[in-house]
Amino acid sequence: MHLEINKHDLVELVERQLQNLFSYNQTLEGYLLRAGVDRAVRACEYCFQHMGTRYYKREGVVYFNPFHSGQYCTFLYFLSREVYQIAGPVILADRIYYLNKALNGVDLFYEVELPKIFLLDHPVGSVMGRADYGDYFQFSQNCTVGNNHSSYPKLGERVTMMSGAKVVGASVVGNDVVLSANCYVKDAHIPNKTLVFGSSPDLILKPKQGD
Repeated sequence: MHLEINKHDLVELVERQLQNLFSYNQTLEGYLLRAGVDRAVRACEYCFQHMGTRYYKREGVVYFNPFHSGQYCTFLYFLSREVYQIAGPVILADRIYYLNKALNGVDLFYEVELPKIFLLDHPVGSVMGRADYGDYFQFSQNCTVGNNHSSYPKLGERVTMMSGAKVVGASVVGNDVVLSANCYVKDAHIPNKTLVFGSSPDLILKPKQGD
């Protein structure tokens, strides 16, 4: 993968941002952050190589630019999660999660396991809560995935949430599903290859044509 800045500079960028907004102790936390960055870069490489959009590749080579807000948002999610997986729910993971929320206006908590392949497209105002996510998940602005009475959704592969879409509760969303703008799915079963409109319990389901 081609990096717009090298890993050393990437670590320094995160350190400066953490120090400016919260606090950061390089002596105590530097090793953990460097290990997390190394693992997060690898996670980004795997994720980005499956992206069809031109912003994630240059001349056929996977490309990571931390000054592309969508790419950096994805990186910070992976970084907070990698730190959490290495050391548990330490305060450094909390600050990286908070940094992502402050910079990008999106809630991607490190305990939430997003798929290894996902795409966020202008995700401002979105909250991705606890759920079972399939690969090739995609979401836009003001989207919500969350619980209803402690029940959580299950999303299949290639689920796309358009702006303002919401999925909550014991919903099961099949593969190759598009949730249209502002639709609201609650405790519903959505079959494979479906376009979803409206709000539960009066959803409108239409067959999805093509790939």
